[in-house]
Amino acid sequence: MATQDILINWSPQETRVAVVENGAVQELHIERTLERGQVGNVYLGKVVRVLPGMQSAFVDVGLERAAFLHVADLLGNGPHRSPHDAPASPIERQVFEGQVLTVQVVKDAIGSKGARLSTQISIAGRMLVFLPHDNHIGISQKIGSPELREQLRARMTTLVARGDDTTGGFILRTNAEEASDDELAEDIAYLRKTWALIRLQAHSRPAGSLLHQDLSLSERVLRDLANEATHSVRIDSQSQHAALTGFAQTYMPAVVAKLEHYKGERPIFDLFGIEEEITRALARRVDLKSGGYLIIDQTEALTTIDVNTGGFVGARNFDDTIFKTNLEAAGAMARQLRLRNLGGIIIADFIDMTRDDHQQAVLAELRKQLARDRTRTTVSGFTQLGLVEMTRKRTRESLAHMLCQPCPTCEGRGQVKTARTVCYDILREILREARQFDPREFRIVANATVVEMLLDEESVHLAGLSEFIGKPISLSAEPGMNPEQYDIVLM
Repeated sequence: MATQDILINWSPQETRVAVVENGAVQELHIERTLERGQVGNVYLGKVVRVLPGMQSAFVDVGLERAAFLHVADLLGNGPHRSPHDAPASPIERQVFEGQVLTVQVVKDAIGSKGARLSTQISIAGRMLVFLPHDNHIGISQKIGSPELREQLRARMTTLVARGDDTTGGFILRTNAEEASDDELAEDIAYLRKTWALIRLQAHSRPAGSLLHQDLSLSERVLRDLANEATHSVRIDSQSQHAALTGFAQTYMPAVVAKLEHYKGERPIFDLFGIEEEITRALARRVDLKSGGYLIIDQTEALTTIDVNTGGFVGARNFDDTIFKTNLEAAGAMARQLRLRNLGGIIIADFIDMTRDDHQQAVLAELRKQLARDRTRTTVSGFTQLGLVEMTRKRTRESLAHMLCQPCPTCEGRGQVKTARTVCYDILREILREARQFDPREFRIVANATVVEMLLDEESVHLAGLSEFIGKPISLSAEPGMNPEQYDIVLM
């Protein structure tokens, strides 16, 4: 089993995580403070208005706008409601103005619409989803055969019945398919402990309080990524290291010994060349060691990956050259899907192979490499046109969609980094140079959009950095610069 290291680069504006196996980056995760949604958060809300005509209510949960609660999202009206049950009561008979409810955000606010709420609470764990108001045990339809699902249901029924607290139902997620009883029991204990804390706070806090926030990226990394193969989890922030240690001691004691506070002079992402890896993961072309290369194009409908021999001429004949390039491309392709988090329909255009055994060997190598992926991927095999069709579950935005935006100059045919991404590049570059040089002042020369963002939305982070390095930072807008260009001038 390959050993993995998890590197966490934390700053007030952004958390970045890299999963490294045998020196190579396999996964990248990014979460930004200003872009973090409320989905999954549990609040103590107060009903401010009931609308019988819309069978809904507006609930104040302490957000900018009142949130929306529909009758279908009230307890007892959920997906496990029996068709033989009596019809649901109208909302005006179930809630009233001034009533205090424990609610969960199921959809973020969009435009002028407030967030959508539900009183049917669900809490996600590593392999399970806990339903505190339901005794149902559900199994993901994507898990194996009906026989395997029944075996898992029987195991879960036994595990749920253990201990003093046997309330609540569970849904097994796809990654629980091969979980041991100990792993499932650990997840059950974690979820019940989380719910007990929510209930305790609901009885002691005022309406409008946040009772439970969906885990931060760093915490989700410990819950979902850290396992027996993890050698270390290194984080470059002392405060976050302390917070993660407390979280791990409470919920996953086995991980505590693997947590390390990185104190090195070099930025933590420079250790394995991760900054360069991010840059390469945003490019269309991926070079192979043999001299061949991939061309990756991501569109709204699907992602295409084209394989080319490039300058590879190392094999004895042309068939072997093609075969060896395709074999290497299969491994690189699987890694790029993880690294870029590409989902949906994926079409791979390998170089045409005349021999059937070569085709089957390349397909076997691709499936072998994809088996390491935590996200479910299905490979359909070669089509009559010699293409390989795949589907990969969409779990979050792709790396390119998160870090880049369509270029207005080329009408969306290409991409440039967002102004916020450039701002964070600038802040990191200033921090890096402040460790090497001692100027009187740092001056940022950048595109007007970037400068405007540093003066407005990112002003707090800019001021915090200036205070941290003990140097003033001035700004200068340069109209001729493209959105990604900037200069750091040492004054």
